[in-house]
Amino acid sequence: QVHVAESGGGLVQPGGSLRLSCAASGSTLDYYAIGWFRQAPGKEREGVSCISGRDGRTYYADSVKGRFTISRDNAKNTVYLQMNSLKPEDTAVYYCAADRAFGTRVPAYWGQGTQVTVSS
Repeated sequence: QVHVAESGGGLVQPGGSLRLSCAASGSTLDYYAIGWFRQAPGKEREGVSCISGRDGRTYYADSVKGRFTISRDNAKNTVYLQMNSLKPEDTAVYYCAADRAFGTRVPAYWGQGTQVTVSS
């Protein structure tokens, strides 16, 4: 069983950048695909990005393509989400989640979430 925990959220001005980290423990991360999801108040949870465990496949939602980059460092058991050109509509609680399958909408293992607020 793998445990994941997010960090790196905060308050940033529109146009700014943040890097979120998803640190794993309890298992080797390269056996798992890692997805980033977000949920804004009053909205449904949205899949933002995903990266596969071994072959580097990635997925991005249309709303973040060209602005967000997902990467992983298996030696550090960590996945990153670099978020650039942030917009107020990116404001949400961001969650990372792990699953053996790439691209699932309901991963098995979830973190507690980290708040990202984009506001001037």
